[in-house]
Formats: sequence, C-alpha cells, structure tokens
Amino acid sequence: MSKNPTISDVARLAGVSKATVSAVINNKDTVGEATRRNVLAVIEQLNYRPREAARNRLRPRAGRSIGVIIKEEDNPYYFEVVAGARRFAEENGYTILVASSEGSYEAEQRIVELMTAKDVSGLIITPVLDSQADLSHIFDLKRRNVPFVLLEGVRGLQANLVDIDNIRASQAAVNYLIEQGHSQIVYFAGPPYSLHSEDRLEGVRRAFSESSLSLRKDQIVYAGAHLQDGYRAGMDYFRQHHPARPTAVVCYNDLVAMGLLRALHELGLRVPEDVSVMGFDDLEFLRYAPWALSTVHVPKREMGERAVQILDRHINATSALPVEKVQLDFKLVLRDTTAAPAEAA
Repeated sequence: MSKNPTISDVARLAGVSKATVSAVINNKDTVGEATRRNVLAVIEQLNYRPREAARNRLRPRAGRSIGVIIKEEDNPYYFEVVAGARRFAEENGYTILVASSEGSYEAEQRIVELMTAKDVSGLIITPVLDSQADLSHIFDLKRRNVPFVLLEGVRGLQANLVDIDNIRASQAAVNYLIEQGHSQIVYFAGPPYSLHSEDRLEGVRRAFSESSLSLRKDQIVYAGAHLQDGYRAGMDYFRQHHPARPTAVVCYNDLVAMGLLRALHELGLRVPEDVSVMGFDDLEFLRYAPWALSTVHVPKREMGERAVQILDRHINATSALPVEKVQLDFKLVLRDTTAAPAEAA
C-alpha cells in the first residue's frame, strides 16, 4: 500500500465501493450505520485524508498553512496565543492564517469551511460553546480526519487539546482572597459562548463551598469578556450596592478587570483599600497599565506553540496518532490591586 493512502485503499480494505467511502466522508444518509462505522474505522486505521488534506501532506512545508480560529479579535489574549503559534510554525515552514468568529458559531462554521476548502494543513480552534452552538463542523473535521487542536475542550469529543485547568485556577484566585480575610466577594462572570466561562465560575463555586462562606446569586454578575463589559458592570453594580459594597471582585479575565478598575476610579473607590480586584490571564500589556493588576498567569504563547507542535506531528503522520491532551501550569501573580480588607488589616 502507498505511503499516503487513497480512497481506493480505504474502499478495498473496507470491502465497499469508492462511492460508499465518499458518501461516508460527506455524511450522506445513503449508507447503513454498520457500513459507516466500518468505513470510519478503516479511515482512522489508514490515517486517510480526503482530497485537499491528502495533497497537503505531500507538499513541502514551505507550501503549508495552519488556520487559527479565535473568538475575539480585540482580545490581546489571542494575540499572545497566535504569537506563540507563529514562532514555531514559521520556523517549520508553515504560514499562519487567523480569523475571528466574534463569538458566533455560524461564523465559526463558515471559517472552518473556507479554511478547509483553501487547503490549510490543520486548524487551531477556540470553539464557540454556548447552549445554542451547533458543533457539527468540529465533529465533521474529526470524521474527515482533518488535523485540529482545540484550545477549549468540547464535551463528548476526543480531540487534541491544549489548555490549563480553569476550574482549579479560578478556585485558587478566590481561595487567596478568602485567606486574606475577604468574605464579601463578587464574581464578574464571562460570556456564555465559552467553556472557560463555565469552568471559571465552577471554580468560584468550589472555593466558596469548601469555605465557611456561602455564594449568593447576587454575588455572580454576568459581565462579559471586554473592557467595556467590565466598566459597564462595575458602574452598574457599585452604584446599586453603595454603601453595602463587596470588598473584593474576581473577574473572568484581565480586560473585564481593567474596565472595572476604571469604573471604581470614577466612582471614587480606592483599590485595594476599598475594593480588591483580581483578573485572569496575565496579559502582557498590563506591564504598561496604570494599575499593576493581580491576576492568574496563563502561559498563552506556550499554548499556541504546543498546539502547532501537536498539529505538525499529526499532519506528517503516516498512521493514526493517539489524541494528545496537554494541560499547562497556571500561577497566581499578586500585584497592587489585592490586599486584606480594611477591617481585617
């Protein structure tokens, strides 16, 4: 059998026609379930990639590209992820193509279709995961044996993944504030289209459940992911809760935290004397911000680099490789925006 299997190889080993293999690849309903499972098993066994994907494997590296699909083009988090991906990719002859879904799963589907039609060698995806999202395009990549790596997990899908433990990281941030003596802690939650939002909120809940404190519904504020979200949520919440305000706020990400800091400044509240603020991500640009933000460090450049390394192995494999799941380390970075509450101090 040839080094790079063809549709004829799949058909011969599966004992079916090439038309049947094509129907399975294109998810046609003209194939029985038993035959479909048999053909998919052979595709995985041979590491067969249809049409453009198969040709991609034969190309010299200088002619290859990797698509990166992010969710927010104005979020510096993704800039750092892409920078890490580009460093390894360019050293190994790949061109990086970046597109943003802006939190829309329909846009994500269109981008996946466009990039696979344009012969990308593989994909790195931060998937849109709200309750309305149709993830058939991601499962379709798996069925067609197109190499891809996720930067957020999809429940029920065994796929390559690079991430941190967002539950433990968020829990650690809240635990730190509780240990400092804070009992009135509010969480500014993230957008509904991210598993990270769900996991980080779960970390907050676990921190409270393992302490003597209880978490009320009004201590969870659904803010978002952007600077303006943190600013808007901060202005609304602290105006409504004056003077009975919380002593600490944990934010979904650093952008929300920076927006909140601006709101607190305009409201005449001191940080951290009146309110402690904790971010998440440790964005590089914060080194030049007027507030030295306490946050959770996420190794974003390493995340992008590791994702491309995994893709490179799967793109060049001549037989099926096992799924790779990489969990990188996080750490608390304590700066000027957190301290013990005034009464505890």
